[in-house]
Amino acid sequence: MPTHHSSALDLLGIQVPIIQAPMAGVSSPAMAAAVSNQGGLGSMGVGAMTATQARDAIHQFRALSSGPLNINVFTHRPAQADPHKEQAWLQRLSAEFARTGAKPPQALREIYTSFLVDYDMLTMLLEEKPSVVSFHFGLPHQDQIEALHKAGITLMAAATNVEEALAIEAAGIDAVVAQGYEAGGHRGMFNPDAEDSRLGTFALTRVLAKTVKVPVIAAGGIMDGKGIAAVLALGASAAQLGTAFIATDESLADAGFRQTLFSDAAHHTVMTRVISGRPARCLANAFTRWGATVPDADVPDYPITYDAGKSLNAAGKAAGQSGYGAQWAGQGAPLARSMTTQALMQTLKAELDQATR
Repeated sequence: MPTHHSSALDLLGIQVPIIQAPMAGVSSPAMAAAVSNQGGLGSMGVGAMTATQARDAIHQFRALSSGPLNINVFTHRPAQADPHKEQAWLQRLSAEFARTGAKPPQALREIYTSFLVDYDMLTMLLEEKPSVVSFHFGLPHQDQIEALHKAGITLMAAATNVEEALAIEAAGIDAVVAQGYEAGGHRGMFNPDAEDSRLGTFALTRVLAKTVKVPVIAAGGIMDGKGIAAVLALGASAAQLGTAFIATDESLADAGFRQTLFSDAAHHTVMTRVISGRPARCLANAFTRWGATVPDADVPDYPITYDAGKSLNAAGKAAGQSGYGAQWAGQGAPLARSMTTQALMQTLKAELDQATR
């Protein structure tokens, strides 16, 4: 392995430059443990969990692995409620609910607590001390950063452009995750209403490797060993793969999600705001088609919108329709493979070795 990767591998406590993305709702303790047991960095997204639920997940991981663990939290600006906009949104969705034989909820609520105001989560992390804590949607408060560092925890944060990466570095975060526009799931943009630079993984990785002094981790569209080798050659210290792990045995993705992943929809991922309230890349499905003509300005705040999206998905599943799910996936989706997480990690390592030999 080139020497410039060694500092990042030491920083993260890993043997191979592979990080499994912390996909909330898809990653599991078993998935993360299998990745860490194979020398990579297993991750779990806990943005949708309470501190107690997150602690339980960490304990489940530790029962399966003594390796490093990355816990990812959401650092979005807490939602600004707008009852008029939210009622208009429910009215707009009513026809889709009717297709499932259900009625929309009476009102919407903020279903996730931002880490910015979740000091129970901070306290839990300081007690459990996972190897790594990573941030999505922006930066935590400086006192949170200092407390986590004091506990010996390595910190990472996602950036979609140079300005965000420089802010991450200035805040004292240890590594930057360069999230390309190809990436599945939510854009890590600090301000979802700002104009998106839409930088691809290759361009963003190369620019950030030249701009910041902290290690850069490339994310977006990386599905195999050749993709990992490519971003390492561009100056990344490691690669973060998410969509590659959706079809593993340990994934929490449901049958409908897996079926869509291995359909033509994988060739047509869509950046949409209508499912959650923030821009996120999803497999083409009934929800993304419905949202194609909806103006961004009409969408309520994240995660209030997500409350409606989850209700619609639950109604759809009850009616045998899987097209309303948050089927987050990146542009590399057609390359997805179905196997155990352990087998995928062994395959990725063999492919990387072949590509860099």
